[in-house]
Amino acid sequence: MKRIPFHKSAGLGAVFLAVLLLLATGCQSQHRFIKKTAFKGTNDIIITFAAPVDESWAKNISNYRVYEKPDPDIELKIGSITLSNGGRSVTLHFEEALNQDQPHMVTMQNIMSGGKSVGSAYVKVKKLYLGVLFSVLIGAMLIHNFVFTKYLGLCVFFGTSQKKSTAVGMGVTFTIVMVVSAMMSWALYQFVLKPYHLDYLQIIVFIGLVSLSVQAVDTILRKINPTLFKAFGVYLVLVIANCIILAVPLILADNEYNAWESLMLALGAGLGFLVALFLMSSARERLELANVPPTYRGLPIAFVVAGLFALAFLGFSGMSIF
Repeated sequence: MKRIPFHKSAGLGAVFLAVLLLLATGCQSQHRFIKKTAFKGTNDIIITFAAPVDESWAKNISNYRVYEKPDPDIELKIGSITLSNGGRSVTLHFEEALNQDQPHMVTMQNIMSGGKSVGSAYVKVKKLYLGVLFSVLIGAMLIHNFVFTKYLGLCVFFGTSQKKSTAVGMGVTFTIVMVVSAMMSWALYQFVLKPYHLDYLQIIVFIGLVSLSVQAVDTILRKINPTLFKAFGVYLVLVIANCIILAVPLILADNEYNAWESLMLALGAGLGFLVALFLMSSARERLELANVPPTYRGLPIAFVVAGLFALAFLGFSGMSIF
């Protein structure tokens, strides 16, 4: 019988132990008796079981331990517990609002069902990922609109918002440039700058990528729609140094967004700029027919209107989608 060399047997043993460890941790993190976990509102977590649980066990707060995954040492205080009529779901009511942007870990000790113990469970509660992506999109587009809440990109905003046709064209072009440059910046940061510790070059690199994207759009637009290209004038070139175009890649780098989240943020920022341009151009077209005092005509009244829009967009602040 052929003997296996020691170094190979040791390697196989290490792999076997790793698999056992993985299986062990998997058994701890999942439990066949737990069917579903979800957030409800701002202060509640719902846990659904495969079968009814005993009321005495379910309403005993000491049987639960909840904490945010990044901070396992900080236990969240449960105010009260509600058991559903059928006994298949438990709602944990917390004293303070939950930070639903972070996954929460719930430990349940010695779960009792029908007078018998079905073991302990260790489960994760997190938001639906599609909901997270939609929140990023709506947040960048409305709640944290870069023009009306952060006051970025005002040069291009005021320069191209005199007519709807020009505003919509610039908004669409800006969105395309935003998405392309942001995704290229994200990829370059994640796979080149970050691994090789070149983070300090990110601003220079991002400006270069934005310039490349704008030049590509400039060339394509010059061939496809010369009229719109002439309407943009110098403002298309100014997109290179636009604050929003540079802000989005920096936000992606600072917050460690993945590809889908980066796409949603870039798309939301571009669409938010499009919405801002459309609203402003609609107002400025009507102002052309209004009896505006001479000292307020042009940019002064435009700044006043933009300020009013900014006040209106404050109504979105603090809004939570999911």
